[in-house]
Amino acid sequence: MADCSRLVGFGGYLPEKIVTNQELSQRVDTSDEWIRERTGIKQRHIISGHETCNFMAAAAAQQAMEYAGLTSDDIDAIVVATCTPDQIFPTTAAKVQQILGIKRGFAFDVSSACAGFVFGLSVADNFIRNGQAKNVLLIGSEVYSRILDWSDRRTCVLFGDGAGAVVLSAEEITDTNKQNGILGVYLHTDGHYSDLLYVDGVPGQTGDACLLKMHGQEVFRHAVTKLSEVVEEALIAHHLTHDDIDWLVPHQANLRIITGMGKKLNLPLDRVVATVDRHANTSAASVPLALNEAVRDGRIQKGDLVVIEALGGGLSWGSSIIRL
Repeated sequence: MADCSRLVGFGGYLPEKIVTNQELSQRVDTSDEWIRERTGIKQRHIISGHETCNFMAAAAAQQAMEYAGLTSDDIDAIVVATCTPDQIFPTTAAKVQQILGIKRGFAFDVSSACAGFVFGLSVADNFIRNGQAKNVLLIGSEVYSRILDWSDRRTCVLFGDGAGAVVLSAEEITDTNKQNGILGVYLHTDGHYSDLLYVDGVPGQTGDACLLKMHGQEVFRHAVTKLSEVVEEALIAHHLTHDDIDWLVPHQANLRIITGMGKKLNLPLDRVVATVDRHANTSAASVPLALNEAVRDGRIQKGDLVVIEALGGGLSWGSSIIRL
């Protein structure tokens, strides 16, 4: 029988420094009330000192390996989703391999902004299904604080830094009627909307600084529609209904989008994992950070059917159905 990909390890890292809405209001024309009403965000974590994208990614990955009961000798591949690496190259994944002392396999990065973890999940899942790897580290690690315009209250209040990780391991499919692990991943990109959310340059390019730019209302409108459609696409493909879902673990961009998605799926709010109030938007790290929290505090149990979804710059968006 063929192998499926099972999520067997979970980890996360959040920087030590916490920046509250009140602190931000001393730097830009905003307030705690203004931010909470529009986003649900109360605080965010920002790197300082020794903390880097590489450091956070390795710390989250180490936790995930320990949770899975694996060592560096067991890892066949490392995939890191990030658009805020410490260097253009070598990749963040290669540095994680070095930091964790992993001697075998291969490592590379994927970049799809806030949808990066879902896109990386598809890549890692395919490696396992094709027999190219047995154990894959998948990490989302982001340092958005380095690409924010801290004078723009429309964007700087929305994001935070952090890293989340999972370990995917091969498991033989013995019952095709009730498959465990990743049932499917569904991805989309529409470059016609690429000017709605972008970074205005690359290091070394002349002109504007490399800062994040976003047309918030348009992104919000597309997020609600496209995320609903891609979740429905996944459910239909596996002959599932809203009633079959145990948990929704969405990208943590805005509490209004998160609660709106829960209502569309007829899920009570206590079945929707939300960390945006404390983490803000950590881009590719947001879904694995939320997964890690909900698994470790006992909300998500083995055998639960979990839906994840995310939308980011590109515009790119995707969903996955996973039986843990």
